[in-house]
Amino acid sequence: MAANPFIIVAIDGGAAAGKTSTARALSERFNLLHADSGSHYRAVTAEFLRRGIAADDRPAVLAALPQLRLRARVAGRTSLIEIDGRVAGDEIRSTEVNAAVSHFAAIPELRTALLSYQRNQANVARDHAFRGLVMEGRDIGSVIFPNADLRFYLHADPSEKARRRAREGHQDAVAERDRIDSSRATAPLSCPPGAIVIDTTGLTLKQVIEQAAAPIAARLVTA
Repeated sequence: MAANPFIIVAIDGGAAAGKTSTARALSERFNLLHADSGSHYRAVTAEFLRRGIAADDRPAVLAALPQLRLRARVAGRTSLIEIDGRVAGDEIRSTEVNAAVSHFAAIPELRTALLSYQRNQANVARDHAFRGLVMEGRDIGSVIFPNADLRFYLHADPSEKARRRAREGHQDAVAERDRIDSSRATAPLSCPPGAIVIDTTGLTLKQVIEQAAAPIAARLVTA
């Protein structure tokens, strides 16, 4: 039995399925570093829009990618992405970013550019003495960490997801984003084989957290 087991937890799912709230709670409960891969794509999208680069301007996107200096900044139990020394703020949740992020995220070269950064979050967690890493997104259990200790897939009824976004005060076309992300050629949104599936429709956040926490606690005890 390992004295100090380190675990990697992958949480995938569509928009407004409950990934972020669940991941944050698990991070607090088990002292895991929390990384939100969606915020990585949002931050890069916001940076491109700031530079006046559109997702359909492929030459401009490919020329800008090598210029991006990516680094992780740990704040509490959260890993934030720095781009050129700057952590993006509320602009990553803007209407403009919401409309563009899935189109940028569908660019294979952009996903490749973020792949090593995202996988390195496990090393960031180890370096900061966390018990493990919980990363959420849309291809974590299928592409980023296919051998994660635990993989979850969260989903909810489309009408329920739309209501959640409305309650949060966000204008986000969740159904359209899920459609684009599910149909893209590179690393599409999908349920990884063998993942623990949680339908969050009609469940309280506490109920979702408890369903995810039980296998994590068991893994830490038996590791």
